[in-house]
Amino acid sequence: MPVATFPCTSCGAELEFAPGTTSLTCRHCGGANDIPAPVDDDRSHLEELDFLRTLEELAEKGEQDDRIVVHCDSCGADVKMPDRVTSKACCFCGSNIVATGRSQRLIRPRGLLPFHIDRDKARDLFARWLAGRWLAPSDLARHAMVEGDEALRHGSGITGVYVPYWTFDCEATTSYTGQRGDDYYVTVPVVTTVNGKRVTRMQRQRRTRWRWVSGVVHNSFDDILVRASTTLPAEHLESIGRWDLANLAPYRDEFLSGFHAESYSVDLPAGFVAAKQASQSAIRASIQAQIGGDHQRIASMNPVYSDVTFKHILLPVWVSAYRYHGKTYRFLVNGRNGSVCGQRPYSWRKITGLVLVALTAIALIALVISMS
Repeated sequence: MPVATFPCTSCGAELEFAPGTTSLTCRHCGGANDIPAPVDDDRSHLEELDFLRTLEELAEKGEQDDRIVVHCDSCGADVKMPDRVTSKACCFCGSNIVATGRSQRLIRPRGLLPFHIDRDKARDLFARWLAGRWLAPSDLARHAMVEGDEALRHGSGITGVYVPYWTFDCEATTSYTGQRGDDYYVTVPVVTTVNGKRVTRMQRQRRTRWRWVSGVVHNSFDDILVRASTTLPAEHLESIGRWDLANLAPYRDEFLSGFHAESYSVDLPAGFVAAKQASQSAIRASIQAQIGGDHQRIASMNPVYSDVTFKHILLPVWVSAYRYHGKTYRFLVNGRNGSVCGQRPYSWRKITGLVLVALTAIALIALVISMS
């Protein structure tokens, strides 16, 4: 399925989605076209899909895209190649990649969160973040932003990317065995030394009485969010904040115009394995609450999942890849709320100076204490 383009009715240039609006705009003449509001049919695509049924029917009847998918050897990203384009720069690391003709059948996204933060705002956040890294090399901000400007003129730099995710809803019924610990107190004699003499005093001490328990707990999960790509580090995606999934919009090609969309590399079965792992902490908390007492030990837990449904969605992230002394560093901005996270080099001169200052301060404090 070719990537849709939207020509400007005034000058013929390609329209791009304007973050924070519901319009496509033209960079050349300033023309704008409104994106049609969702109709009931569009909203139905946001409904959950049955997980087991989809696994059974995916090969023959699944709602899929057939697109050229290019793998970047530098950073590992799987990127959808636009129609009639055979080479481009990777939107994650800036490396040149060339289409090899590999076609991949993909589950079509059902919803997305459109970009709300625009490119200029993302660049401003990038600059402020770099300027605030006081243990970074002194020339980092200047070097990175000059490279960023150059890359921007060649189509990379700060790039808007829709990152693929799965969301899962399910019911979990878990049988468990464990132990309940109830505290009680006893008074015991304790021998201590007072003024050089050994004396016996009575002391109140806590003890725990344990007993075996078993039971069953039930948990309902809604929109367990699982990243469907391993290109960007999980800790960085988690650190740029929560996603307002309640505002998901039905998928439309217009929202992708002017942006990149990464293909998922974590398939549907693997995504549900990750969702089950993510559910473990909530299940353990339910078991501990049911066991009660002052302490709990869980010996075994066997969750059985049912009524599993899912959605494939896209979430907006601004990505900047810049190089410093031959090494690539990434910077991410949440395309909805502007939360930021990034990688940066450290200045060992500054760190060494900071350590020397700290050691000097400790030595001075020790000297003052010894003199007093």
